[in-house]
Amino acid sequence: MARKLKIRGKQGKGIIEKSGRLETHFDVSVGELADLSFHSNFTVFFVFLDTSTMVLSKTASQSDVSVHSTFASRYVRDQLPRFRMPENSIPKDAAYQIINDELMLDGNPRLNLASFVTTWMEPECNKLIMDAINKNYVDMDEYPVTTELQNRCVNMIAHLFNAPLGDSETAVGVGTVGSSEAIMLAGLAFKRKWQNKRKAEGKPYDKPNIVTGANVQVCWEKFARYFEVELKEVKLREGYYVMDPAKAVEMVDENTICVAAILGSTLNGEFEDVKLLNDLLVEKNKETGWDTPIHVDAASGGFIAPFLYPELEWDFRLPLVKSINVSGHKYGLVYAGIGWVIWRNKEDLPEELIFHINYLGADQPTFTLNFSKGSSQVIAQYYQLIRLGYEGYRNIMENCHENAMVLKEGLEKTGRFNIVSKDEGVPLVAFSLKDNKRHDEFEISEMLRRFGWIVPAYTMPADAQHITVLRVVIREDFSRTLAERLVIDIQKVLHELDTLPAKVNAKLAMAEEENSKNGTVKKTAIETQREITSYWKKFVSERKTNKNKIC
Repeated sequence: MARKLKIRGKQGKGIIEKSGRLETHFDVSVGELADLSFHSNFTVFFVFLDTSTMVLSKTASQSDVSVHSTFASRYVRDQLPRFRMPENSIPKDAAYQIINDELMLDGNPRLNLASFVTTWMEPECNKLIMDAINKNYVDMDEYPVTTELQNRCVNMIAHLFNAPLGDSETAVGVGTVGSSEAIMLAGLAFKRKWQNKRKAEGKPYDKPNIVTGANVQVCWEKFARYFEVELKEVKLREGYYVMDPAKAVEMVDENTICVAAILGSTLNGEFEDVKLLNDLLVEKNKETGWDTPIHVDAASGGFIAPFLYPELEWDFRLPLVKSINVSGHKYGLVYAGIGWVIWRNKEDLPEELIFHINYLGADQPTFTLNFSKGSSQVIAQYYQLIRLGYEGYRNIMENCHENAMVLKEGLEKTGRFNIVSKDEGVPLVAFSLKDNKRHDEFEISEMLRRFGWIVPAYTMPADAQHITVLRVVIREDFSRTLAERLVIDIQKVLHELDTLPAKVNAKLAMAEEENSKNGTVKKTAIETQREITSYWKKFVSERKTNKNKIC
């Protein structure tokens, strides 16, 4: 008989076939053909001559993957390349299956309630995205229609934000890979305008600053650090988790290049009072002779306020608002990778920041941090704007708001939570435990993952860092059924936690009892809560670090 690596039997004949055609034959002796069965694309027959028996045996080449299922092949048995490119190629179906299997361990995007980013679009838009996946947006001369669609989006959004444009006037703005890039560009425009003015006045221009609330997204800290601008933050306080306009204006000085207001804080979804900020800043500018402007970071709220709160003044209707950014991939309802920044008029974007290139076929003005980028998201944004229109966006935002209220009411009925978010703002629900002496918000977040839900727990910035919050973002694809299901699962988690012994708090209670025995002063409730929060932040950080070590 013939086996893969060992020939058993007496002398006989070996026959090699390729693609059904006889290639050669040869004499066979025991043990001679140990490696022959590995020759690629060949089929080997062994015919052994024996007085008592004659056997025809066929062995398939190990490299003939067409006869193997993917999971029976050697490619899923070998160790996966992690840090070095492998020497040899592998079949495309094996490469796909290996990667796809690992990705199954990611969270479900639809159940990722931590993210504001769109996770569902219509199949027709998905097809447009895939049809344009190989287009580089920056090749404007080669893809003039895509460039035209981007310009249409800029103008539609500018009009949505009430930019003071004439009938034939074109809006000033650009598409970006997200609000982070948009904020960088807006910040650079403010810095350059301020520097030019200071130079013309013969004054120092080396210490620019921006005034914001401590609740700003990390991209503002990045801008300040990368482009050497001081970030002056208005601290928060318990019960008030957005920037106080009055305190912000107090912090403005002659080196302030702008005040950044947030239309939809990531912490609790609340809109900052841009109208009050504008009015207070107008008065201060009159008193001082400065002309400090406002930028509105409307990453989350820019596609919400015009449809749910059309009378709310936060945009270019206010004279000091010079630029606005918005995320198309949040409530603009496009997959991740698209943001927009719009300027009030041409004078607010210094010409020296705009580059002109011609090596792609024509003169092309560009003002972006990223050069090459895909066209798909621009096309998808245009699809949503014309597909949904004002009516469609309003219906979706109203539905999101209603589902947020369903979730809020369900949480309130448990009697266990304080609601930190506001009814007016981004449709999300931020909530904290009324009593977290035995178990806290981090434990609830951790246990909800067993049901598939990704609900973040985090602490507020200074000076409210002792407050811990859970947050659920309501997106277009989060239905009422899911809202009701989440409430049920939270109730299950609470019931289970009630039956478990306290973890962190028990240790802290023991430590506190020990301190009291030793005559140490008893901690206040806030001090205890801060200690608990500090412990959990360290615990979560260590877990993330350990996870990152696993490839």
